[in-house]
Amino acid sequence: MKLGFIGAGNMAAAIMGGILREKLCRGEDILASRRSEEALNALRERYGIQITTVNTRVAEWAEVLFLAVKPQMLEAVIEEIRPCLRKDQLIISVAAGKTIAWLEGELHTPVKLIRSMPNTPALVGEGCTAFCGNAGVGEAEYELAARIFDCCGTSFQVPESLMDTVGAVSGSSPAYVFMFMEAMADAAVAGGMPRALAYRMAGQAVLGSAKLMLETGEHPGVLKDMVCSPAGTTICGVKVLEERGMKAAVMGALEACIERSRKI
Repeated sequence: MKLGFIGAGNMAAAIMGGILREKLCRGEDILASRRSEEALNALRERYGIQITTVNTRVAEWAEVLFLAVKPQMLEAVIEEIRPCLRKDQLIISVAAGKTIAWLEGELHTPVKLIRSMPNTPALVGEGCTAFCGNAGVGEAEYELAARIFDCCGTSFQVPESLMDTVGAVSGSSPAYVFMFMEAMADAAVAGGMPRALAYRMAGQAVLGSAKLMLETGEHPGVLKDMVCSPAGTTICGVKVLEERGMKAAVMGALEACIERSRKI
């Protein structure tokens, strides 16, 4: 299987790394393009992949073609590679906000097309990727997409109507989680803890909490109540967060993210 990546930034690198780690294909079966030769050489040294600065070469070569450039660059890239595309290729877009209808309109030719939304934890094999496909995508292509994205975390096939919400709840939310961990660490430093230790403890607390929810299947509210002893310290902290509108702020942030995604 020949995998091509037009765009080879952090997200593309995360997907490549997962694919190679899980031995879904070999380094020589991946061809990536981007404008920076320095960055390409670093990828080649790290993963043993093929590299090029010519997008059309990738489009002609690949059996599975990833469009992994920024959304604002996608129109120009598609115009460049359009004459090179084949009906038997599977094209996977990683561009936020670009719908299947928009992509099909730009491609001008019937293709097997999957729209995906991964997130940055894919860099450490804990990504969350949602994907959907057009009418040309069959069960075999969906299974292949799931195998690829499962190499760097967990994947979910969803209806396209949910993709903007996916972008908010998994694509953008790591930024909010990092802000939360930074605030936790700042408070720990104010309490006398060394900063390096504060970051590690905050990160492990978030990691462990997420794993506890996923592995037990318990409702987050139930797990919160387990920590809140009567007249204890935790419930005092929960009261402050409720008074200051933590839930409303988080919901507002995600709603703003969804709205922005719909306008891209």
